[in-house]
Formats: sequence, C-alpha cells, structure tokens
Amino acid sequence: MATGGRPLSPHLQVYRPQLTSMLSILHRITGVALAVGTLVLIWWLAAAAGWGTPFADVQTVVGSWIGRLLLFGWSFALFYHLCNGIRHLFWDAGHGFELSTVNASGIAVVLVSGGLTLAAWVWGYAAMGRL
Repeated sequence: MATGGRPLSPHLQVYRPQLTSMLSILHRITGVALAVGTLVLIWWLAAAAGWGTPFADVQTVVGSWIGRLLLFGWSFALFYHLCNGIRHLFWDAGHGFELSTVNASGIAVVLVSGGLTLAAWVWGYAAMGRL
C-alpha cells in the first residue's frame, strides 16, 4: 500500500468498462479464435486430401448446427480482426486519436464487421442455391 492508504496500482474492479477497453479485449479474443479456426481449417483440408471417411466425418461436424455457429463466429472474428487492424493502421499513422473519433471508429468497426459477416454468409448461401 502506498502512502495515504491507496493501492499502488488500481485493480480492474475500480474501473468501469469502456468501449475502447472492451474492443481491445475483443481484438485479442478474435486473434485466439482465428488461430483455433485455422486449426479447424487445416483439419478440414487434411481430411479433404484424404477423401473418404475422414472428410465425411469433418463435414458432419462442420455441417452440424454447432459447427455452423462456430464457423459464423470464426468469420466474424476474421472480419473484426481485419477491420480493427485497419483502424490500428490509421492510429499508427497518427490519425484518429480524438476521443470522439476513437469511439466512432470503434462502433464503426463492430457494425462493419457484423455487416461483412452477414453479407458473406448470405452470399455463400445464395451461391449454394439455398436462399
């Protein structure tokens, strides 16, 4: 404890979650999700190269409702990580540090990521003739 009875470093319980901190945490989570999703992609490609039963097993898992939900989450992670990475490139160039711009760009990243995810899934289902 520092002088005056205050802690040296405030704990997370002291702070109210802010948009910027939540988006930063989400960026890290989506990075992990992309790594795990890439492992699933490698599994699928390896099974496709082997044909037959292994591929059918992977297709069963990926084609189930939980598999499609995970694929939807993975695609959102991909688009979010991409859009937020572009946002960080602007920051690296020294643009967009005003608080109002940071908040607006954060909301835009989430909305654009959601829109791109939905558009990709609608396009995918339309291409398969399921719409």
